Amino acid sequence: MPRLIAKWPLRGVEVASNDGYLLQHLMARGIPVLGIEPAANVAEVARAKGIPVEVAFFGRRTVEGLAGTGVAADLIAANNVLAHVPDINDFVAGVPIVLKPDGVFTVEFQHVLNIVQKVQFDTIYHEHFSYLSLLTCEKIYAAHGLRVFDVEKLPTHGGSLRLFACLQTSHAFPASKRVEIMRRKETSAGLDRLDVYKGFEPKVQRIRADLLA
Repeated sequence: MPRLIAKWPLRGVEVASNDGYLLQHLMARGIPVLGIEPAANVAEVARAKGIPVEVAFFGRRTVEGLAGTGVAADLIAANNVLAHVPDINDFVAGVPIVLKPDGVFTVEFQHVLNIVQKVQFDTIYHEHFSYLSLLTCEKIYAAHGLRVFDVEKLPTHGGSLRLFACLQTSHAFPASKRVEIMRRKETSAGLDRLDVYKGFEPKVQRIRADLLA
């Protein structure tokens, strides 16, 4: 994210902004920000720091209301929130409504490739509605007029991805080679095939049996 801040120092929007920890650093650099946070008590902590926060769930209806007040984002950040969303299409549909023509949308999520290959069943919990890959996100994004132009690997949560996306109509961001490399890696691992996921539970059961033994 620092490279984006330096290049587009206008308005940053964070989805699930929590207590404003990230946004406070943008504000310190003179960047106008807006947090969108559904938990009112947590939003008040951010507001006490001077951070403007909209108390709402991010989605098409919320964003249409914001767009009507003139909110337009150079950067929308959604760190470790996409997997928590029950209606992922409604969430992503809201992004193009408030993203500027050459704005950037970033997300971070636990990479399902590591879950499957390393049998990380202990990182699965009920608050997650989905476990995501680049392949999956590209299909969802494309349905809502977005394009992934870069991807980074992160060490958090047993291995995560950070995706950088823009509007399909934007020519400001050529596709990084890392996108194609990750796409091939996921395809080679079979993440686009159901049998890979069906084979996950037997691996978990073997680990459980070994542990009990």
